[in-house]
Amino acid sequence: MASEAFARWAARTEATLERLLPDPGTEPARLHAAMRHATLGGGKRMRPLLVYAAGTALGAEDALLDAPAAAVELVHAYSLVHDDLPAMDDDDLRRGQPTVHVAFDEATAILAGDALQTLAFSALAEADAAAGLRIEWVRTLAAASGVAGMCGGQALDIDATGRTQTLAQLQRMHALKTGALIRAAVRMGALAGGADAATLAHLDAYADALGLAFQVRDDILDVEASSEQLGKTAGKDAAQAKSTYPALLGLDGARARLDELAAAMRQSLAPFGERATTLAALGELAVQRKH
Repeated sequence: MASEAFARWAARTEATLERLLPDPGTEPARLHAAMRHATLGGGKRMRPLLVYAAGTALGAEDALLDAPAAAVELVHAYSLVHDDLPAMDDDDLRRGQPTVHVAFDEATAILAGDALQTLAFSALAEADAAAGLRIEWVRTLAAASGVAGMCGGQALDIDATGRTQTLAQLQRMHALKTGALIRAAVRMGALAGGADAATLAHLDAYADALGLAFQVRDDILDVEASSEQLGKTAGKDAAQAKSTYPALLGLDGARARLDELAAAMRQSLAPFGERATTLAALGELAVQRKH
């Protein structure tokens, strides 16, 4: 069952992160503690699960997928630490606990994010895998993290605060800010399984639809759910006058868009048949999640 695979993969991710993260009893202890606060014991682990699901669909062993799964989660964790800073979204709550700059201080939060990002690439460079595969993993994750991916999307998000975006502008922003790392997670798993160009094209299409669906659902939850349900501050988008899918399409329109993206994911995975069971289940989770 997919739920059993997810529990196993989440446990592997947690164990790998625990191994990679520095000992909080060593100096600089405050920085080490902040890195662990940002990373361990919380979150949906969607991106690592996508690495494992894509890799195993193509025959890769779990052990080969541990490093890229942990690396993509480290980059995600770093991005959240920086995203929550006063200079960005200025948020106090993340994964049901105080954000890093609140629990520690702003300077420590900046350094923790920096250190988590570099740790991700160290994990890939030192992984027990063929050199060519490690290079492709590094290339994939770097592209998704930089100006053509997550950082570029965050810059567009900051620029758009307080003004209305078109639907095309909103979709492009989220394709970079959220979608690029989700696409990288799927691609890193697929590369471990030796995917050819045609296979990568199908999985890229699935990941693109998933990344957008994840954001549309996030926007809907920001309207409908409480801070306690989300584990982060609800209503922030409206308070900051940000364009969202419900704001541009209405709630019913946003839900209809979510249905379209769910159908696109199913179509992209159709060539894989039963091998894509866990990928399909992750797509359903993205569409139906409550937090």
